[in-house]
Amino acid sequence: MGCLGNLLWFVFGGALSGLSWCLAGCLWCVTIVGIPIGMQCFKFASLSFFPFGKEVRYGGGAVSMLVNIIWLIVSGLPLALEHAVFGCILCVTIIGIPFGLQHFKLAKLALMPFGAEVY
Repeated sequence: MGCLGNLLWFVFGGALSGLSWCLAGCLWCVTIVGIPIGMQCFKFASLSFFPFGKEVRYGGGAVSMLVNIIWLIVSGLPLALEHAVFGCILCVTIIGIPFGLQHFKLAKLALMPFGAEVY
């Protein structure tokens, strides 16, 4: 399912969600202070382009929590809302449920991206 799922995902919506993460990364990289946050966005854009077969594990400490709060206020809510809406739309059909679950995984990641690792 990994290769075929990633191919179908990319063609039917993964490119749009990945470009959303890239846009957020470009906007964060405008300032010197935001470059580490922008680089994290680019890392998760690659996950958003091809999410099947990958797992996200959450961790981190106090610094990750502080950056997650700033992220949530500035960029996290629009990305999480985008993924949640697409996930709900895709879960209407039986065929779309695996793709909807991937959107829900990315919505959670959009709310708390710092301290998360992709495996």
